[in-house]
Amino acid sequence: EIDPGKAFGTGTHPTTSLCMDMIERYLNRGDTVLDVGTGSGILMIAASKMGARMVHGIDKSSAAAEIARKNLILNQIGQERYKVRTGNLLAGIEERFDLVVANILMETIVLLLNDVQKNLKKAGTFICSGMLERNTHRVVAKMEALGFKILETRTKEKWISIAGRQKK
Repeated sequence: EIDPGKAFGTGTHPTTSLCMDMIERYLNRGDTVLDVGTGSGILMIAASKMGARMVHGIDKSSAAAEIARKNLILNQIGQERYKVRTGNLLAGIEERFDLVVANILMETIVLLLNDVQKNLKKAGTFICSGMLERNTHRVVAKMEALGFKILETRTKEKWISIAGRQKK
């Protein structure tokens, strides 16, 4: 159940469903997950329901962070299994995660890639969406330049999702 309030993320947008598909494919039971730009918390909830041990979310909007908390509670995710904070991209996050997901604008993903490796465990997976087909090459090129192996790209209604793994 999702009450998005003023936050992004009802599950109906192609980028959200693409991210959920990728999470389902690459999440291992017991993994830790970080959702950058969490919005309504829908990807945190999905990852938790799919077996993540711990989910973290960060959003630049304090209102979105509060909505995400309410949606986690609404979906009976125990408080010991999540953290939600307000902040810009990865600012203040010291933990390392098995999987990092970002369903945000393409320009922001390109910026995020500069720092995401410090928050990924060795051989961790990065999933991103929020870009149209015509912009995919920018994200793929940046990921490859940073040493990510592209695992998969998926398309839905001209929107793209990319999964990459940090090389060991």
